[in-house]
Amino acid sequence: MSVKVAIVGAGIIGPRHAESVISNPSTELVGLVDPAPTGAATAAELKTNYFPTVAALLSSPHKPDAAIVCTPNKTHVPIAEELLAAGVHVLLEKPVSDSVETGRSLLEFAQAPERTHIKLLVGHHRRFNPYVRATKSILDSGSLGRTIAINGLWTICKPASYFAPPGDWRASRDRGGGVISINLVHDIDLMHHFFGPIVRVQAERTLPQRPSPPHDADEGAALTLRFASGVVGTFIVCDATPSPHNFETGTGENPMIAKSPVAGGADFYRIFGSEASLSVPDLTRWSYDGRLEKSWSQTLNVEKIPLPDESAPFDLQLAHFVDVVRGDAEPSCSGEEGLRALIVCEAIQKAMQTGQPVEIAVDLLA
Repeated sequence: MSVKVAIVGAGIIGPRHAESVISNPSTELVGLVDPAPTGAATAAELKTNYFPTVAALLSSPHKPDAAIVCTPNKTHVPIAEELLAAGVHVLLEKPVSDSVETGRSLLEFAQAPERTHIKLLVGHHRRFNPYVRATKSILDSGSLGRTIAINGLWTICKPASYFAPPGDWRASRDRGGGVISINLVHDIDLMHHFFGPIVRVQAERTLPQRPSPPHDADEGAALTLRFASGVVGTFIVCDATPSPHNFETGTGENPMIAKSPVAGGADFYRIFGSEASLSVPDLTRWSYDGRLEKSWSQTLNVEKIPLPDESAPFDLQLAHFVDVVRGDAEPSCSGEEGLRALIVCEAIQKAMQTGQPVEIAVDLLA
């Protein structure tokens, strides 16, 4: 029997999720929710039922088994709680909320004994990207030995149009703008996916390149990270420099951002292990395998790791959501993991403001 799925939010990402639902043989698109004047037209284009509110959806004959929430960040928690209370499984677009406090309240709500059978997932879809799946597989296989350190980059140049109305909120720290909360949250989630929880951060701001006012949102920082596992890392994030060293340019995942013209893409992660190192997205493994010893006097072996496939991350995420709803899998990115990325981003912002390292509890509800 097909899983009945509704989409809440008809903006840019909602219709993309709807396409995945329509194309998946295990799911049926039963409705689109959006109060905007264009919501009904979008629903008609998708050949599905239109609802102005979540309440209207839930009281209709088309009540779904599951819903994908793609609304503005400030609305994530109340909408997710309304759906969960009605017994609807939820895939919530990242970030889990616009604040750690409301994110924690959602986690507590979802974990209440009467709702433990209802699933909450967070849509960090990059976990399903083929380059990420290949990297995770290499790490899990032990091919690199014990992971020692990670060096990461998210460096790019956003155009002036990115900050023009109605997107002018992106230039304002108070309105949720800034490269940490908008962009780095993706990489923080992947760091957790690869290496486990981050427990300490330090940060130094990059030199600002945009006039303030109107720009007062974060443009970038140099970070140091410590993980509970003992892995350490450095990361440079900046959205005001011409650079190919970022996830989107390297993988070509986002059609709005030009892919690197260099074959294999410019690297954005370098992972160092006791037996080998790996660069991503070119998926090059460097080692002394077969040499007399691990020594700088020996020539390094160079191995290119193939991609597992080129399946679309949104399609794979939906298939995973279906498996979780049916009880056949545990969430790849649970509510806890979604909140964990948000907590680390808040800690980074605090470190940038104070100039001091910030400790992060592994227990999210501590």
